[in-house]
Amino acid sequence: MDKRSDELGHAPVGRLLWHFSWPTIIGMMCNALYNIVDRAFVGRGVGPLAIAATTVAFPLMTILLALSVLIGVGTTALISLRLGEQKKEEAELVAANGTTLLILLPLCFSIIYFCFPEPILRLFGATDEVLPYARDFMHIIMLGAAVGSLGMGMNNFIRAEGNPIMAMSTQVLGALLNGVLNYVFIFHLHMGIKGSALATVIGQIFASIWVLSYYFTGRSLIKLRLKNFIPRLPIVLNIMSIGFAPFGLQAASCLQQVILNKAVIRYSGDMGLSAVGIIMSVVSLLLMPVLGLNSGAQPIIGFNYGAQQYARVKETLKKTVIVASCISTAGYLIIQIWPHKIAGLFTKGETALTNMTADAMTVFLGMIFILGFQVSCSHYFQAIGKAIHAAVLSLSRQVLFYIPLLFILPHFWGIDGVWRTAPTADILAALITAYFIFREMKLLSQRESEAAKLQATELTHHHCC
Repeated sequence: MDKRSDELGHAPVGRLLWHFSWPTIIGMMCNALYNIVDRAFVGRGVGPLAIAATTVAFPLMTILLALSVLIGVGTTALISLRLGEQKKEEAELVAANGTTLLILLPLCFSIIYFCFPEPILRLFGATDEVLPYARDFMHIIMLGAAVGSLGMGMNNFIRAEGNPIMAMSTQVLGALLNGVLNYVFIFHLHMGIKGSALATVIGQIFASIWVLSYYFTGRSLIKLRLKNFIPRLPIVLNIMSIGFAPFGLQAASCLQQVILNKAVIRYSGDMGLSAVGIIMSVVSLLLMPVLGLNSGAQPIIGFNYGAQQYARVKETLKKTVIVASCISTAGYLIIQIWPHKIAGLFTKGETALTNMTADAMTVFLGMIFILGFQVSCSHYFQAIGKAIHAAVLSLSRQVLFYIPLLFILPHFWGIDGVWRTAPTADILAALITAYFIFREMKLLSQRESEAAKLQATELTHHHCC
């Protein structure tokens, strides 16, 4: 048994969880902080309509992220499999094909966008007042999309090689550069929302160059060879089939955001759209450490489940749920105690927007404390290979409950109904999650008992012999 496998099976769960989680948590937190700093600079340096424009842009950027996830996750899984099978050349072929797709798919999406920019932006919620800002922002983002996606997608390849620190540094450096440039472009060069978009693109391009330098300077386990960049249909289909589930989740998130934008515009206008943008930034900051923690828990749960060490599986899940719940509860308390201070970070003297955002945030994120439980349980099923269970739990909130509620509740309560959709969906999704995980824990206890009996029988047989 190699050292890593021995650790996964025997080292203290708490230490393992920290070891596997912290690089991902830091990387994800940097991304979330960049998102918050970006919106805060836009709000304070350009104005509420510019925040509304970034809210309109969010679903489009989610589509770009979804394409990176589709290719990045699928390629990463295949690289890990091929390396595990000692097929390094095939792993290199997969990596190069994945790199080609990471350029081609966002490029195709950018071309579609530039053919119909105004209809697309209006579809995603841009009003006459917001449209000029949204157009200025998205034109620059789309020009850099093909190169920018490399950093997002290929960072997963680095994780597949077992180098989480390098993967973390990509996210940290890109986010830091973005933040600095945002400040310079908006407050010193007075470039407005175009400056924010340019800072984002430069940060993404820098991250992509950083990742490519890792592969072209001999530091990587696998090499990117020119002959392997030509796409091969079986590999392309394999990559996309593996990456389709997480791609679907991102697509559902995009659909949810578009419908939310439309509902807010209908009942509250551009100011409501600005409020949603601020709230979504806060949600991302709360969600990232929870996702990072669960990313670290997955290899521990997966290994011990495969090794039939069910007590360690339960211990890992229990500790993950406790820590994730502490994070989401702390976030809930901060939001409920200081909503006006949080909203004020994104505005400059716009009292009406600050008040609306603060009031909406306390309702919209009113059940955020159960987020840790729901996300951890969903990732648990993913870790043990029960993809359908994981997909049902992930989609239950976004699609099964949230979207229908967005069509129902506003009819009774107007804009207040829009804000109440999130906590209602959270409660319903948590009930389904509790049902699934209760059944799973009963099954695990049963298997644990059977494994103990089998071990006792084998020991008795050994002593008799």
